[in-house]
Parts: sequence; structure tokens; C-alpha cells
Amino acid sequence: METVSENRCYNGVQGVYRHASEACGCDMTFGLFLPEEATLGPVPVLWYLSGLTCTHENAMTKAGAQQWAAEQGIALVFPDTSPRGEGIADDPMYNLGTGAGFYVNATEEPWSKNYRMWDYIAEELPRVLTANFAIDAERQSICGHSMGGHGALTLAMAYPERYAAVSAFAPITHPSQSDWARKPIHAYLGEGKVDWTRHDACLSLRANGYAGPMLIDQGTGDQFIDALMPEALAAAMTEIRHPGFFRMQKGYDHSYFFISTFMEDHVAFHAEALYR
Repeated sequence: METVSENRCYNGVQGVYRHASEACGCDMTFGLFLPEEATLGPVPVLWYLSGLTCTHENAMTKAGAQQWAAEQGIALVFPDTSPRGEGIADDPMYNLGTGAGFYVNATEEPWSKNYRMWDYIAEELPRVLTANFAIDAERQSICGHSMGGHGALTLAMAYPERYAAVSAFAPITHPSQSDWARKPIHAYLGEGKVDWTRHDACLSLRANGYAGPMLIDQGTGDQFIDALMPEALAAAMTEIRHPGFFRMQKGYDHSYFFISTFMEDHVAFHAEALYR
């Protein structure tokens, strides 16, 4: 594993690292913030999954999460959103290919060779982290934005014993009914072949439930709100009577100004679950 950079940050260290990924068949880069407590022993970890077009860097530099994670003694992981590099399949559309892995394991050509972001996030990167850093594998939580909110919700519901809590900013909630997400997921997995109960948070919640705490923030001024379909997730939470928090934030859009405004709430929400 290669250290790309390390910087002192809120008495901890914000690092960027690169490693050869077996899941994705290429080098992958991720950001990792370790609080000062990590010098004394393993600390809990909060995963932050980013949205379309993002790399590991967007949330790492714009979300303002390190300050709140340092106060709580929590590590933050900022994975990339897709495989990248020479020979990696891509597409001119921004919601398919580079920067748009949708946190699935692609089975269709030309994507199946490298686009295995589900396995990368759920299996490979956790092993890399615990093998190389002071991370407590028994205390994990997960958060995401937009496409990353979709990934956080579906992963949390698939591994309910692993993640202490899940939260999301403006998540893609119902991809089976939203062209924005349905078309790329069909490209990766094949039309008519998608297990939507695994890759649609609304359907997964109805079919399998979710025992952990959930926090959703959605801006009413979000330019993508029709494609995100927040009302579908609110309805699913209501139908199964899930004791979560769904907050419509007046006037906020889809940007990192929105995310940074409410990041303190989300980190505190996860800290409560991780230390409970």
C-alpha cells in the first residue's frame, strides 16, 4: 500500500492511500481520517460513500466531517466511487462508468471485469483498513450522499449486524423506479436480472426490515429531488413503522453546502450508535 499524503488535522491525521484491489482489478485510492485516539488503540469507523462524479477527495475536503469525528474519537473512511485508470471501461454519460459505480457488482460486459464496488466496500477495503490501521472492525457505521446514500442504505440493510447505524444525505431511495439510477444499474447487472430487493432501499426495507437507527436528510430545494424520490423512502419507513428520522430541510439543494451544514448531526448520530 502506498501513502499518497498525510496531513495533521484536528490533532489527528488525514491520509490518502493507494493499494492494488483484487475486487476491482486496478489500483484504488481512499481517504482515511484517524483521530488522535487512534495512537492509543483501535477506534470506531464511519464510512462515507460519495455520489456521482465524485472521487475520494470531494467529501474529504468539502464535508467538514473531520472536526466532528475528532470530537467523537471516530475514524472516517472516504472510498472512491468506481475503479479508474487505463483500460477501465467508461461511458460518456456521467451516471455510468467512471465516478458512477453505484455500489454493485457488475455482471455485464464491459463492466464486469472491474466494476465490483459492492465487494470492494463490503469485503476488501475493510480488510485493508483493519490490517494497516488502528480500526475497530467490530464498531462500524455507514453514511452516504446521493448515489452514496443509495449504497449506504442498501449495504446497511444487507449487513445489519455489521453497521451500528445508517444515515444519508439526499439518497437515491427507489432506483427501480427512477431512470436516473435504473438505467446504469441495468447496464451493470442486465435488464431483467437485477435483484431489486438488494439494490433498492425502499424494497429492501419493506422485505427485510432494518433493526438499526436511521437518519435521512433531504433538501426541499434539491434540483434532483424528483429522481431521488424521498417520499418513497418516507412511505416505506412509515409502512414498517421504522423508528428512524426523516428530515426535509427547507431550501437546501444537493451540494456540499447542504452536507456540511448537517454533518455535525450525522457524526453525532453515528457516535451515539457506535459507543452505545
